[in-house]
Amino acid sequence: MAVEFSQETLKRYDEIVRRYPQKEAAMLPVLYLAQKEFGYLSPEAIQYVAELMDLSPARVYGVVTFYTMFNMEPIGKYHIQVCRTLPCALVGAEKITALLKAKLGIQVGETTPDGKFTLSEVECLASCGTGPMMQVNDDYYENLTQEKVEEILRSLK
Repeated sequence: MAVEFSQETLKRYDEIVRRYPQKEAAMLPVLYLAQKEFGYLSPEAIQYVAELMDLSPARVYGVVTFYTMFNMEPIGKYHIQVCRTLPCALVGAEKITALLKAKLGIQVGETTPDGKFTLSEVECLASCGTGPMMQVNDDYYENLTQEKVEEILRSLK
């Protein structure tokens, strides 16, 4: 399957690259742009970004696999990421993950059969004073309780 940016995304790519003194320095925002465009970073998408940026596919792959914000497999419409680092763990992150697993009927790293939800545990989301917390797509939810999580899930259905 051949992948390439839409004309609108290609314009956005050009705007991003112009902001950096070297094209390679724009790799993170360009990969994020590619993920938005294609849904995830497939081997074809990685190859495409490498060609656009005049880099080796291995270099781009190395960056994609280093950062947890990049997905190499399709994910659900709602990507639920629960922070599991110490500050959140101390205030109940494990209970939040357990509740989500029970409510969604999936394990961490899985997607619901209807493709709506993917559940992940991630390292620090930089909200240490407001844990337990989770991120759903680009939105943060902090000071979570069982009731708040259930309310959030109802609002996403």
